[in-house]
Amino acid sequence: MTSPAFQPSLLPVLLIEDEPSIMALVSATLERNGYPVVCIESGAEALRLLEKGQFLGVVSDMRTPGGVDGAQVHAWIRENRPDLAERVVIITGDYANEETVTTLRKIGALYLEKPFRVQDLISAIEKTMGKPR
Repeated sequence: MTSPAFQPSLLPVLLIEDEPSIMALVSATLERNGYPVVCIESGAEALRLLEKGQFLGVVSDMRTPGGVDGAQVHAWIRENRPDLAERVVIITGDYANEETVTTLRKIGALYLEKPFRVQDLISAIEKTMGKPR
């Protein structure tokens, strides 16, 4: 018996967000649009999952608890999982902070400022990860 062909669209999106309302909104939006989602609250936990799991892409808050922020997750991905580096979307509520803006420009990942429109989120996901089949 042959195994089914690899289908990236069946892989989950890793969502890193510590704010319950934002996690619920993003998760529900992705799932309604055909993307399976794995939700976690910290960047440190994300790195543990990324070491062993396969993901279509990553949506990460810029500021997360646990000592590892979204920029550090992105840097780890570039170094250790370069296949995912172009499939990262950063969300942030801290865009007024000059350091955050500088960091976002430096890492070069697509980002959305909170609050964002649901359609902007879906557009960013489709642009970076493609449409699910």
